Amino acid sequence: MDARSSRYHDVYARWQRDPEGFWTEAAAELDWFEKPKAAFDPKAGIYGRWFPGGVCNTCFNAVDRHVAAGRGEQAAIVYDSPLAGVKQTISYHRLMTETQVLASVLRDLGVGKGDRVILYMPMVPEAVVAMLACARIGAIHSVVFGGFAARELATRIDDAKPTLILSASCGIEPGRVVAYKPLLDEAIALSAHKPGACLILQRPQAEAAMVAGRDHDWATMRDHALVHARWVYDCVPVAATDPLYILYTSGTTGRPKGVLRDNGGHMVALKWSMKYLYGIEPGEVWWTASDIGWVVGHSYIVYAPLIHGCTSVLYEGKPVGTPDAGAFWRVIAEHGAVAMFTAPTAFRAIKKEDPQGKLLKQHDLSKFRTLFLAGERADPPTLAWAEQTLKVPVIDHWWQTETGWCIAGNPVGLGKLPVKHGSSAVAMPGYDVRVVDEACKDVPASAMGSIVVKLPLPPACLPTLWQADARFEESYLAEFPGYYKTADAGFKDDDGYIFVMGRTDDIINVAGHRLSTGGMEEVLAAHQDVAECAVLGIKDELKGEVPCGFLVLKSGVNRPPTEIEKECVALVREKIGPVAAFKLAITVGRLPKTRSGKILRGTIKKIADGESWTMPATIEDPKALDEIGAALKDKGLGG
Repeated sequence: MDARSSRYHDVYARWQRDPEGFWTEAAAELDWFEKPKAAFDPKAGIYGRWFPGGVCNTCFNAVDRHVAAGRGEQAAIVYDSPLAGVKQTISYHRLMTETQVLASVLRDLGVGKGDRVILYMPMVPEAVVAMLACARIGAIHSVVFGGFAARELATRIDDAKPTLILSASCGIEPGRVVAYKPLLDEAIALSAHKPGACLILQRPQAEAAMVAGRDHDWATMRDHALVHARWVYDCVPVAATDPLYILYTSGTTGRPKGVLRDNGGHMVALKWSMKYLYGIEPGEVWWTASDIGWVVGHSYIVYAPLIHGCTSVLYEGKPVGTPDAGAFWRVIAEHGAVAMFTAPTAFRAIKKEDPQGKLLKQHDLSKFRTLFLAGERADPPTLAWAEQTLKVPVIDHWWQTETGWCIAGNPVGLGKLPVKHGSSAVAMPGYDVRVVDEACKDVPASAMGSIVVKLPLPPACLPTLWQADARFEESYLAEFPGYYKTADAGFKDDDGYIFVMGRTDDIINVAGHRLSTGGMEEVLAAHQDVAECAVLGIKDELKGEVPCGFLVLKSGVNRPPTEIEKECVALVREKIGPVAAFKLAITVGRLPKTRSGKILRGTIKKIADGESWTMPATIEDPKALDEIGAALKDKGLGG
């Protein structure tokens, strides 16, 4: 599409001219108990607060108002679990009833407005109901990824100090059942703060032992409340600036970093994004293949699609192995999804198992029109493979746990801009994105620098960290005064397209030359036999750092790995030049990742440099790090 046929530039210019008017207009799409007195108060909070004086309720906007508008029988949630062998459709009316009932249970267990509730749950409908029930009564939920290590859960219990913890007996992974309850029991034993009660969902795959006086059975409490509920079911009015949830960022040591999300700004930005960024209309089926434990799950499995009045697919499965690399195509076809949002790593896994896309031919994807990728950098070869396989636009976009929604993307709802592989496209309204040097001076187009956002941040972005204002300022605002530090590095081209090349830690210094590991990964991923790769800088006495590439080969490749490694070294030398000093490529069976699909580059680097390291709490399979260590030792690296 020609950029001139998109409304993006006009809309972005309108936001620049009148940011408060822009967001006031967006806020009118929601229901308020009391409308905000202004769009923004620059004197409130650390950098200002959105929609001061507004009174609202997120659950009302996500559920009740759709029922009141006569759309109660529309599907709100489609639960599809190949792991549990269950499929279930929940209408908006049923979702409202279940949320009302659980809200009553929460009240019976002593939860009130402003109290914290931790959710330690698998991908089941009850988890969505629990988030909404907390929002309904003005409680603050904090979802901890199900199966997180006990010590990590304990630090979050001590920081949030929950009145109540909602959990389940187990989660399900391909080929195994993960018992959650023993981890929860251990976490509570480790934590100084003790919750008043725990509500436990017993799943048929594994029943959990209950602690008398503390633990309550979810089904029993629900059934009792359904008949004997003592509490008014109406949504509790909260200030737009009141917290909706705390989400702890992964990989933190010591006291965890709790990203705070407010009610009003969050709703406004997410509602706007569904229509204008993703191009989705109310009533359409939308699927985000992620987990509610991550920000993507909060924003785009639960809140945004429900606030917008869509049908949201809740999928408990994997891109491969449940049962094969055609799992995503089945879900899209079976439920009529018009768009999907997932991480690039999911598509790299599918490409590795089914490089020709043969399994796609078994499914009718005629309703499917857009694939959105985010979570880590979408390497151009994977993006191109997805385009060729699906024959629909594949849109990379970039945002963070802290922002809650997209910083830079390609606004399909305003008219798609031309796609540039390797770029997450352009800044969304609300974000004034700059690329700067260490002195906070803008760098020229196409020059590498730190990516920052001029304050104030738009609605839905974190106003602060949970009970840690000073830490918020130190972590995000101190280094570049007047700007929010994304800690990502990259560049902007002459058209204003943003290229995020990696975390600022991923810019390596090779004999005085600042080089992007993302650029090298792009070259390696283009090799016909490479399914996935990661490049990181390892210590070198002469040059300070030199790049090392880890390669995962496609299924069915029969050539000697050493031959492919040599070709990859030659490719980087050809495409980037000798300055990269790229001489080491190592073939591995898989890359160590978090459960959300992010490659654990920092831990791999520590192993390669022979430094001490600790097992990341978010790792999907700890054995993958042992495999990396063995591969490095074969090359004489890793101490």
